[in-house]
Amino acid sequence: MSGRIPGLRADTSVAKACELLTNAFRLAGIDSAQADARILVAHALKLDRTALITQGEREIDAREADAIAARASRRLGHEPVSRILGAKEFWSLPLRISPAVLVPRPDTETMVELALDWTLSRGLRMEKLRVLDIGTGSGAILLALLSEFENAVGTGTDISEEAIAVARGNADQLGFKERTQFHACDFAAALEGPFDLIVSNPPYISSSEIESLDPEVRDFDPRLALDGGADGLAAYRAIAADARRLLAPAGRLMVELGQGQEDAVSALFTAAGLTVLGPARKDLNGIGRALAASAP
Repeated sequence: MSGRIPGLRADTSVAKACELLTNAFRLAGIDSAQADARILVAHALKLDRTALITQGEREIDAREADAIAARASRRLGHEPVSRILGAKEFWSLPLRISPAVLVPRPDTETMVELALDWTLSRGLRMEKLRVLDIGTGSGAILLALLSEFENAVGTGTDISEEAIAVARGNADQLGFKERTQFHACDFAAALEGPFDLIVSNPPYISSSEIESLDPEVRDFDPRLALDGGADGLAAYRAIAADARRLLAPAGRLMVELGQGQEDAVSALFTAAGLTVLGPARKDLNGIGRALAASAP
């Protein structure tokens, strides 16, 4: 199994294994080669960051070499490290992921920041807010918000039963079982509301663009969570159509945007009778990422 990583075998040191994986990943054009190598070696050997350093001169055995090679082989196939580990941190929360859900991304934390600013500016942070996360996936946004709003209760929906199982498991693991409920349905079709805060990171890639995405996304993220229809806006239309029915008075709707979608989504929301509270909040790359709206 270790043949794909030249030089990786029993009697290789831990430090050398990291070096060999780093070199192989660089040759494969993986930008984060060294970081990925260290994470995967540590995971294979069940070592934390400190132990990876202190045991650098220790020689691995054949079983360990195979465990490292198995993980390296998956990364060389452009499988994201977080999928190999089966976990990803979001808003400092450790989340389990599966092939049924998107890998939570740092850009999406912009949504949490926008919601947090809204509650702080209106003195709502300690209120018993009712939060809805449409297309919850792993539950990342919903659980991050519940970690900040200690009296809030949350509802997550997803069209995928498998995704709902992941989100429910994350909620239970993080201690939010009593404050959450999850429903498998199309957007929010099974719900009545009202909700004080509705959030969503919907599929927003146009169907024709999916094949041009990086293989880490195209080949490993669920298509249901990527494909936004012919123009990438299908999910926003569905959300806009239901928003006024679901929002409480003075409530807020917040959605994640793809690059360049702010004007189009704003127009959709305005046409649906919503008041857009722009401009969109920008992510760390300066892209308008999180857009808020309210109902009359």
